[in-house]
Order: sequence, then C-alpha cells, then structure tokens
Amino acid sequence: MLVRWVALAVVAILAAGPSAPGAPAPAGAAGRFAPEMQAFAAQDKAAPQPPCKIVFTGSSSIRFWTTLAQDMAPIPVINRGFGGAQISDVNAHFDEVVAPYRPRAVVFYAGENDLSAGEPVGSVVEDFERFMRLKTEKLGASTPVYYISLKPSRAREHQIPDQNAVNAKIRALMKGRKDFHYIDIVPQMMGPDGHPKDLFVSDGLHMTSAGYAIWTRAVRPVMEREMKADRPACRAARPAS
Repeated sequence: MLVRWVALAVVAILAAGPSAPGAPAPAGAAGRFAPEMQAFAAQDKAAPQPPCKIVFTGSSSIRFWTTLAQDMAPIPVINRGFGGAQISDVNAHFDEVVAPYRPRAVVFYAGENDLSAGEPVGSVVEDFERFMRLKTEKLGASTPVYYISLKPSRAREHQIPDQNAVNAKIRALMKGRKDFHYIDIVPQMMGPDGHPKDLFVSDGLHMTSAGYAIWTRAVRPVMEREMKADRPACRAARPAS
C-alpha cells in the first residue's frame, strides 16, 4: 500500500509542474523545482533504483513520455524529466536527476524552454557545455550522453531557426567526443510542406503518441547499440546475449 500511495503522490506532483506561488523563480534557481525533486526522492525511497540503467532527463518532452519504459523494454530506463525545465535547471539538479543513479548512459532533451524564455543561442549552448562538464566530473569521461535534437513544433515554429542553430552548434562543438552522440529527430517531424507535422496535442507543443512513436524509432535502435557496448562499471548488469 505504501508503494502505491507514493506512486500516486509522485504522479500528482509531476503532473502539476512548478507550483511555487507568485513570480516564477529564475531558471537554475534553487527550489524552483522542489516539489518535483521531492517526488523523485519519494519514488526512489519506495522503489530504489539499481545502477546502470539509462537515465532520460530534461524538460516536459521527456516527462510526458509516459510509455518510455514500454517503448524501450527490455532496456532498463529511468524517466527523470520535469516540465518547464531549462538546461540550467537540469544542471542545478544534476545531483538529484542524474548522478545518484550511476547510469550507464544519459539521454538528454532540453533547450526549447530556454529559447522560449529569451535566452540567446550562445547561452543555451554554453549551458549544455556545463552539463557535459558536470557529467564528466560526476560520472566520468566514458559515460555517454545521447542528445536528442530540439524538436520543431507548431506552437514554436517561429523558433525553428534558433533551434536549428542550437542543434548545429552543439553538434559541431561536441564533434569527435566519444562520450557524445547526436540523435536527430527533426527531419522525421517536418512535413513535405516545410512545416511541423500534426504530431501535437491542442497546445501545439507537447506530442501525441504519434510524435513519441517517431522518437521511439529514432532512439530505440541507438539504445540497443548502447546496451551492447562494454561499460566496465556495468558489466554485471549486461543482458545475456
């Protein structure tokens, strides 16, 4: 009963998103996502996570991937997305949403909200560089990060040029790094008319199951290859071939 109660509480808190009264705290501010972090901690207390799973973290596109475990099965994954997050928020909560799980790999999606909040392209890229430094510092140089490219959406179609610029700059900056992998979902989400496909709920921003089906087709094969890679710290957790 305790596990069930905690699970229901976690769902309620995460569905609500940031809930602090008054003016919203600035991105990266301590306490900005306190309820979400408390929910994750409660979830982990009720059902402790073994090491060497693949952590998916970032903003609401990750948080709303409610079929992630099924879409990746039997690959062991943890969803640690939190709605409204900017890259600086993921950095601020790295020790809560990434590091404790000692993951074999990290799948990262954030940056859309940064641009929407008026952050310039260069600052978004710098925040991701900081994420990579934190990853290396906390998890080591060999732990890979899989970056899902910023997605085109109908609600933010006017931001597509800046999104493409962030994607291109990050991809170029990380070129040659063995711990960075780029997953491009942009072409599959754009229609032949040059506009984003109809893959979104009524807000034009968050994806329907059809959108997540595209993400699954792009991400799952990469995760299957990741599971075959020899990660010394995770050898005992490798599935039998």
